Amino acid sequence: MSLRDIIIAEAIVFEGDHRKILNALTSKTYMDELKAIEVCKSLKCNAITIMDKEYPEYLRHMYRPPLVLFYYGDISLIEKPFNCLGVVGTREPSELKRGVTYDVVKDVCKDYIIVSGMAKGIDRVAHKSAIDNGGKTIAILGSGIDVCYPSENEDIYEEIKHNHLLLSEYPNLVTPNQDHFPFRNRLIAMLSKGILVTESAIRSGTSITVNFALMYGRDVMCVPSNDLNNSGCNAFIKQGAALVENAFDIRNIMDSGKLL
Repeated sequence: MSLRDIIIAEAIVFEGDHRKILNALTSKTYMDELKAIEVCKSLKCNAITIMDKEYPEYLRHMYRPPLVLFYYGDISLIEKPFNCLGVVGTREPSELKRGVTYDVVKDVCKDYIIVSGMAKGIDRVAHKSAIDNGGKTIAILGSGIDVCYPSENEDIYEEIKHNHLLLSEYPNLVTPNQDHFPFRNRLIAMLSKGILVTESAIRSGTSITVNFALMYGRDVMCVPSNDLNNSGCNAFIKQGAALVENAFDIRNIMDSGKLL
């Protein structure tokens, strides 16, 4: 059995826990080969490891690079981050910002692969608009690759699984927990050339994605809000994020490679 297969087996046994997998590998406390073979049989999806030549080079330079990515769909969509736009935001968006998100993604999804986290709210709208309008989309899960969470997203989960790209660092039926989602957000940021926030509260998971984006030198773009009391977008703009109002603004920033 190859070291690659052992890494996958360790990732399955430790349910994608990055620290535990890395500890097992660095200490060379590998599991028994027969057990590893049996463990790998539980996997229904595909997997790419940090040892594979197909593993994107840019991912090796991120904070705690994924040791294994479990996936369904077209893995070539992550070959380069330069064609990807991350779209993130609140799970409870206003009807106005639902419409803004859908329309902006509709206008840019032919130019950029849309990356999001398949949460309800803005994430769902972004994926759905890309699917509806002939674009490509990548969903990065905070659950096991075979778990649709939230369950209300089953329709887009199945569509992305078969016709786009579904990614997770967590194998099989691993239950999502509160630690998975912040860790997942670093991958959304790294895969994207720019991050678009269409609506967000000041304190939210979106700010974690934005902070990772800034760490990786990604563009951060925000749609301004009329909410003067609790708008994460307005706060990000005050801190230097680009104010965008339409697809034209986004293309200008993404194509220039720098903030306006």
